[in-house]
Amino acid sequence: MAVTGDETESAATGDIPAYQLRSPNSGLAQSIVMAASPGSMQNPTSQHAEEITRKREVRLMKNREAARECRRKKKEYVKCLENRVAVLENQNKTLIEELKALKDIYCHKAE
Repeated sequence: MAVTGDETESAATGDIPAYQLRSPNSGLAQSIVMAASPGSMQNPTSQHAEEITRKREVRLMKNREAARECRRKKKEYVKCLENRVAVLENQNKTLIEELKALKDIYCHKAE
């Protein structure tokens, strides 16, 4: 039997190529369906599920990265606030001491 390179539209499933076989002795054509490897025979629902899974993994990866960046920025912001609190506490302490000194001067002048 000889295999012709002509694919026919009469394949059992729409995605597997079918070839016509012709015997050298007879002019009758016989149809045969070529089997494909299991990896390439995935049905559309399986491919759709894989695509959804892939998109989910990409989304989760981006979400993890965004969360990591958010936590980093929050730490930086809290650190900045802590530094500001320390500066303001020192400034407040200095102003309180200055106020006491001015009160002492004012009380001594009043006497």
